[in-house]
Amino acid sequence: MRAVAACAALAAGAALAAAPMAEGEVRKVDAKAKTITLKHGPIASVDMGPMTMTFPVKDPALLAKVKAGDKVRFSAEKSGSDIVVTAIEPAQSK
Repeated sequence: MRAVAACAALAAGAALAAAPMAEGEVRKVDAKAKTITLKHGPIASVDMGPMTMTFPVKDPALLAKVKAGDKVRFSAEKSGSDIVVTAIEPAQSK
C-alpha cells in the first residue's frame, strides 16, 4: 500500500513539474515586501484567468532576476490562501 502511495505522489510531482509556465510582464518588484506585481495571461496551474496581480514569491532571490517592464515566464502554486510565484525567468525573444 505504501508503494502505491509513493508512486502516486511521484506521479503528482511530475505532473506539477511538467505544468506549463505562464507568461506575463513585470509591473513592480518589491524586494522589501517579497512580492512581484505581474500583468499575466492565464495561469493553468491555479486555474486563474488573465489579470494584473501582486504575488508573494517563494524565494526572495527570484526578485533579483527581473525588473519592471521585463517580459517573463513564471510558475505559481497555491500555498494556503495565497498564490505564490515559485519560479520566474526572462521570456525568450521571438
